Amino acid sequence: MRNRAFLIIAIAFIFAFIAGFTIVSAQKKAPEPMSLQIEGGRLPPVSFSHVTHTEKTRIDCIKCHHKDKDPNNPEPCVQCHLIKEVKDNAPIAKEAFHKNCIDCHKESVAKGIAAPVKCNECHKKQ
Repeated sequence: MRNRAFLIIAIAFIFAFIAGFTIVSAQKKAPEPMSLQIEGGRLPPVSFSHVTHTEKTRIDCIKCHHKDKDPNNPEPCVQCHLIKEVKDNAPIAKEAFHKNCIDCHKESVAKGIAAPVKCNECHKKQ
């Protein structure tokens, strides 16, 4: 009888741990997909998928979140790359997005991996 009670408590503890871990993990994930829109931008927003970039193409988070102190809890790009002004030599958000994204996409295409490289391939009307 005592072993059965211990087993029930152990199973309940394991389920509680898994549920707690799942909730904490889910809180750290960015919305999927994200809509990237720079205030005052002329083109439609870009639909960005972290799953596509990190899980399917296996790009390391540090490739984009290159200055984050805590790689498990990255800051949004606009934390360092401001919308309208340069801060601490970090280019404005539009320039940073374009340089990082387009350069990476062109490298992928050069390796034979399909990736959008034209404006309207990323900036699509919703």
